[in-house]
Amino acid sequence: MKSHGANVFEIAKVEGIKIEDIRDFSSNINPLGPSKRALESLKENLNLLSTYPDVDYVDLKKAISSYASCDVKNIVLGLGSTEILKDAIHYFAPKTSMILSPCYSEYERELKKNSSHIFEYKLEEKNDFKINLDQLINTINEKNIDFLIFANPNNPTGTILKNSEVERILRKTEAKVLVDETYIEFTDMDVFSSSSLTKIYDNLVVVRGTSKFFALPGIRLGYGLTSNEGLLKFFKDKEVLWQINSVAEICGKVMFSDEAYIKKVYDFVRTRRVGFYKKLAKIKNLRAFESYGNFVLVKILRGPDARELRVRLMKKGLVVRNCDTFKNLDKSYFRFCILDDDANERLIENLREIYQEVK
Repeated sequence: MKSHGANVFEIAKVEGIKIEDIRDFSSNINPLGPSKRALESLKENLNLLSTYPDVDYVDLKKAISSYASCDVKNIVLGLGSTEILKDAIHYFAPKTSMILSPCYSEYERELKKNSSHIFEYKLEEKNDFKINLDQLINTINEKNIDFLIFANPNNPTGTILKNSEVERILRKTEAKVLVDETYIEFTDMDVFSSSSLTKIYDNLVVVRGTSKFFALPGIRLGYGLTSNEGLLKFFKDKEVLWQINSVAEICGKVMFSDEAYIKKVYDFVRTRRVGFYKKLAKIKNLRAFESYGNFVLVKILRGPDARELRVRLMKKGLVVRNCDTFKNLDKSYFRFCILDDDANERLIENLREIYQEVK
């Protein structure tokens, strides 16, 4: 699946709904929008679009270094986080690799391109989709896994490991580890982010983007953190001049230091997520799983399956993600992200209407 979120233009046409009336719960983008400080900086510096960016991106990398608690020399930039993880997989070219299941499909796709033998660590519903760390470490060692890649928190389950747990994997296995922190800003980063570990372990790569938390998918800015000298040289050798455009550079220099904005987004998503769980718990035919992202995975215990639910909600301009496209999930699962309060309430009201009284 190569799209992200719904095709709102197609939905508007098919359902006869105005685009501005559609609420896309499938895209996982922060509903508060980008940092106003970053957008103001962009407006004030539009004249810079007629000049080339700093070829070394010194100020942008300094901003990322401060924000992510990493060394400037250990930062690589890319056109979104997916480009960086693709390049990292290509560089390591692991003979044996491990992914979580279910997870973001791009990991498996890229590993297959590199002819890696892929093992799946299955996240099971009976364990609330949580990772058994000792079991994971033992499996990595028993199967001689070269490369472990996972999102933290994981999409779509919301599963998460503490940075101390990631460090245990680094210490107790020989595997190279790539942690995709696309959704890490929606959590307590002091507890869960592995970025500071890149200063200590050269078998670790941390990848982040700016599409979800910072709500700027259009600037295509991603960054990777690693102290692996070979990988850093690989990125240096393949980079092209001015790979990151001026818009991404201008916004990035500001938004990573906009502490008030960062706190506002984190608090908003956390409180709304808690509110969703309380309301979902009262709908007897649905079961929501604990998530540390800005999205929630739900199982339908009785009633219309996720595909039918999606069709019914679309007619009302609400779009959720049915999850049977993820490995090891079926049509009884759907996922939604946190949006504005009005949209959130509309979704709950519709779920209540559809599932509360199902016999």
